[in-house]
Amino acid sequence: MKSSIKNLTLGLGLGIFLTACSSDSNVTPTPGEGGGTGKAKYVISALPVGSTGIADYLLTAESLTSGTVSTVGNGKEQDGTYRYYVTHKNRFFSLLYGQGNPGAVTTYNLDGKGELNKVSDFQAETVQVFAPVADDVLTIKVPRSGNESASLYRINAEQSKIVGEAQVNIVRLAGNGERAHFTWATQVGDKVYAPYMSIKGVAPDVFGTSYADSAWIAVLSYPGLTVEKVIKDDRISFIGRYFNNGLAVDEQGDVYAYSASVGTSSGKITSTKPSSIVRIKAGTTEFDKSYLFNVEKAAGGYNISAQLYVGKGNFILTMTSPAEKGAYALGKRFAAVNVYDQSFKWVDGMPDPATIANVTSTNYTPKDGKAGYIGITQTDGASYVYEIDAVAATGKRGLKVEGGVITAINMLSYE
Repeated sequence: MKSSIKNLTLGLGLGIFLTACSSDSNVTPTPGEGGGTGKAKYVISALPVGSTGIADYLLTAESLTSGTVSTVGNGKEQDGTYRYYVTHKNRFFSLLYGQGNPGAVTTYNLDGKGELNKVSDFQAETVQVFAPVADDVLTIKVPRSGNESASLYRINAEQSKIVGEAQVNIVRLAGNGERAHFTWATQVGDKVYAPYMSIKGVAPDVFGTSYADSAWIAVLSYPGLTVEKVIKDDRISFIGRYFNNGLAVDEQGDVYAYSASVGTSSGKITSTKPSSIVRIKAGTTEFDKSYLFNVEKAAGGYNISAQLYVGKGNFILTMTSPAEKGAYALGKRFAAVNVYDQSFKWVDGMPDPATIANVTSTNYTPKDGKAGYIGITQTDGASYVYEIDAVAATGKRGLKVEGGVITAINMLSYE
């Protein structure tokens, strides 16, 4: 996914990628940063400062807690202006957003020297959802008007090719006269949970809704990708946000889902429910009505804008104030919560929100229950990776990225 600072210039034609996805699928953490004994490098994507119409550069780093990397004379430039990223099966996928046209999917791994190696490059549909599922990267192209069917594609991570596809009628799925617009997809057991928001799909209020106070999850079979069930909850607004992963699965198989409570109509927020976290217990396909973590109340009126699950019930959240709250607002304040005891702490040691220009949307965690790594570019142009301890609720500055706005943090292992 792309950085918010770049995508803010694109409007809804591209969407604002605010998802705080962990990027730790099937890779080994670097020793000293979450354990593990294998070799690994971090892949940092960065947009060169002052560039126009230029894509990210992919840089590699030995550590996220110290050192410096630079876009000047380094890295692999991505072709095409708008890219978003996901790792799975120790492969790094760089997907081009073609703004309605097919876009390139470029796959990398690390060679024996720890250098990025291009494995494949093929064309695929421009999509709004991309997530690791089983052996695949599941992608979903979601039309916001016109065509009533979302297209789902299975890209085999090791073969780097499309191995299956399906269609879901999103008007029929919504069942309320609007359209189901998937916000993301997450593997839960042998199923795929795909939360969606209801949208009108009609100009001038395409992303507006008359149903701002409900949440839905479509339960899909896998690999068949048929809708088996829809789970609904009226205690919260829709889960996640546009291009934003609202679900996380803990070590026990329980699913936690957050709502930003940012449903709109005619450009105004109409959600009345608090920004909260709800739960679906392992082995069930219903919301647990005994559980609701009112994060907005705990945060003194701030709402969740994105999440990063770091393990053991601990999340790092980005938050927006009541004045900043919006469907596409970038959270610039950070909180640490534990969903088991419903504790909430503001993270100390982070930059003043007024000095933050951009926060990365694709972030890394070794899932050790503590550490999360998030890229921050400040208004003076300085870019750093920050290590956040979700238990102590503290942050500290780490790797410096010179000459670029950090747009994503991933990690790959190698022999």
